[in-house]
Amino acid sequence: MDPQTVWQSVSENLKVQLNPTSYSTWFTKTFLLSLEEKSHHCLAQIGCPSSFAREQIAKNYHHALAQAFEQVTGKKTELILLVKQSSENPAPPPSDGLFAPPTSAQDELLHALRYHHLRPEFSFDNFAVSSTNQMAWAAASAVAKNPGTAYNPLFLYGGVGLGKTHLMQAIAQEVLKASPSSRIIYCTGEDFTNEIVEAIRNKTAARFKEKYRSAKLLLLDDIQFIAGKDRAQEEFFHTFNVIKQDGGQVVLTSDRSPHEIELLENRLRSRFEAGLMIDVPAPDFELRTAILLIKAKQHQLNLSIELAKIIAANLHSPRQLEGFTTRLLSEIQVRQVPLTEDLVKSLLNKTNFSPASPARPLPQEIINLVAKYYSLGPRQLTGHRRLKSIVLARQVTMYLLRTHYQLSLQEVGHLLGDRDHTTVIHSVDKITKVLAQNSLLQEDILRIKQALPG
Repeated sequence: MDPQTVWQSVSENLKVQLNPTSYSTWFTKTFLLSLEEKSHHCLAQIGCPSSFAREQIAKNYHHALAQAFEQVTGKKTELILLVKQSSENPAPPPSDGLFAPPTSAQDELLHALRYHHLRPEFSFDNFAVSSTNQMAWAAASAVAKNPGTAYNPLFLYGGVGLGKTHLMQAIAQEVLKASPSSRIIYCTGEDFTNEIVEAIRNKTAARFKEKYRSAKLLLLDDIQFIAGKDRAQEEFFHTFNVIKQDGGQVVLTSDRSPHEIELLENRLRSRFEAGLMIDVPAPDFELRTAILLIKAKQHQLNLSIELAKIIAANLHSPRQLEGFTTRLLSEIQVRQVPLTEDLVKSLLNKTNFSPASPARPLPQEIINLVAKYYSLGPRQLTGHRRLKSIVLARQVTMYLLRTHYQLSLQEVGHLLGDRDHTTVIHSVDKITKVLAQNSLLQEDILRIKQALPG
């Protein structure tokens, strides 16, 4: 394998994987020193322009770099990062094949989206709107139509996976549709901070300031990352002021509101709060159903609204919905099985609804909590009385033990009075299906989950 050709392909791969800021910061001056092919793996020596660059690449990009080599060489690649200022025979820069001159308006837009490392699917057309996120959608739409005049800055905050980045990138996409050559910068708070560090080390602060302060649309994801970093906050303060004074637009996202961001300078907090701040809440049942149907359409998955309701009733975050859609599609393609209600319920029963946590509740805590919620005693859940209220609470307990705690059918049955595993299957399936139509039951289970420790 020719090292120069390999490095060119690896560079093109990295350029697609990483955002432009990360790629230009850490890999434009990085090069392949040597590539040795072994029987079952390769050994690559990578030249880094400084010890700081080597440290950052090893810490943050080692996996991406090794994966890129594996895709190009077809073998596992061991990386050795060395500090070297220049190469006697440097590999050529990545070709612009991916960013070839556009031949149509649509090609021109895609070219601009790739250049700015924006996801084409993050458009307003693909954003599901309901009463819970309508204000955020309306504000983002207004900014996209009149950047620099409507809601400046626009500050979107909320938990992970709720659509903040989607709306931010949709704004950029609309601006690029109108003018593909618009001066747009999209990056994360971490990228912004890393660029400042690199600019200081390389004495290129003037270039950094010119890049950011000339932007007509600055989109900064996870702004909370710059809190506590004095130089980053100082630079962003001046960048913010210049962009606004020149009529540009600033859009920010965060996992919390400005007054909740610790170590954020008051002068920045006051400027953020002077714009429009919108809390992006968790999606309700109707919105989750709509999100599922949109995701299914993107994957060319023929998902009925009835199946979408069953899934939406059991999963509560957009990230879970996207992950389940991917898993469902994989199951259909790999196993060559049809999309049926049984398949959906089977996968839901196997899905871990909550992130693994060292503080997971004990099974008995779940039993006690459900009993307390329904004003029953724990023994009533494990007993054999079949009053309607007790049966419902017992089925909810089985559902939570199976889906939240990931116990086996036999374990669930044993905890609830040594019941047969078929009883557990029936109970979990029933709750899974009823959840899609019963909003009161949805609220009950959500409240019980919220009360669980960990």
